Amino acid sequence: MGNSASVEKQFVELESPTAPRLPNCYRCQGAYWTPAGKRPKTAFIASHYNGDFTDHYLGAVMAERGYGFLGWNTRFRGAEDLFLLESALIDIGAGVSWLRRQGVEQIILLGNSGGGSLMAAYQAEAQNHALAKDASAAAQEALQSLEGGQLYISVNSHLGRPEVLTNWLDASVIDETDPVKTDESLNPFNPDNGPPYSEDFIDRYRAAQRARNQRITDWAKQELARLNEAGIPDRTFPLFRAWADLRFMDPAIDPSTRQCPGCYWGDPQAANRGLSALGRSSTLKTWLSMWSLETSQCRGGVQLGHVALPSLVIQGTGDKGVFPSDAEIIFEALGAKDKTLEMTPGGHYFEDDSTLRPMVGDMIAEWTAARI
Repeated sequence: MGNSASVEKQFVELESPTAPRLPNCYRCQGAYWTPAGKRPKTAFIASHYNGDFTDHYLGAVMAERGYGFLGWNTRFRGAEDLFLLESALIDIGAGVSWLRRQGVEQIILLGNSGGGSLMAAYQAEAQNHALAKDASAAAQEALQSLEGGQLYISVNSHLGRPEVLTNWLDASVIDETDPVKTDESLNPFNPDNGPPYSEDFIDRYRAAQRARNQRITDWAKQELARLNEAGIPDRTFPLFRAWADLRFMDPAIDPSTRQCPGCYWGDPQAANRGLSALGRSSTLKTWLSMWSLETSQCRGGVQLGHVALPSLVIQGTGDKGVFPSDAEIIFEALGAKDKTLEMTPGGHYFEDDSTLRPMVGDMIAEWTAARI
């Protein structure tokens, strides 16, 4: 059951075309929230690169407003280091097909946090089949059969997986094998550099972040080729110091109501030294599929332009990891003619005030009702 007598919650577990059931479990699973005793004709589906959306905070909220809501996990739930975009899109397609079997006629793709670019990539592939042409036979058939949605919603979404990681990378890292070595002229935690940070420092820092991403990409391609020559398909590698977006420390960059200094893990300097970070472990193929600015198809700009569906972008002004300019870039990049941008109070998951989630639910419900 859900959070109230008016809502029901059903656990869902499925095979997808390229992720058969394992001996001990299904690899794709989630939860479907509905109004009690109802089979809604309109439903949301929300998924993430590796996060667990089974108990997504909007599930019960949207069911209370008459809609279905499938919080859906691909085979990469908790397995970010193994992520491959093609496989994730196939798994989302399995969730969409399941909704159709429940009698859902209108499907709304809801991208939250990292899921924004993922759900955009799903819609783009359903329309264009760009990834299908290079996929294996089974994956190609599954990708070509993906069914797109009718509406697209972005809620506190990052621009894309490579963009958010690059924006958070510590540009002062000298050696990817050593978490200690630092170029002090680029160290964002050296008080000689700020905050506040000068325009010159910001420009040098952002360029060095992009260069760091490219260095890792160049190495990953070379290392993958070396391993493949020896008959080894892939390997994992660590990533250090990835909580260092200058916006975490300087509130004058991308002004908002966020707590600053601050990031999702509290103090940025402490977080930057720790192990909880985006991309902290990857395979070479995962880096090239998800994190690389050069090769990844998880970039928001690559996919958002293909999303011609009516689109809603919601941004909480207290978010400590997604910023107003991110929402504005997403809004401008969307290929939709019918698109709306809403700036609202609240943090990343609207967890900071009990009135915020119902407010966001009302906003989504009203916008959806006007278009269904």
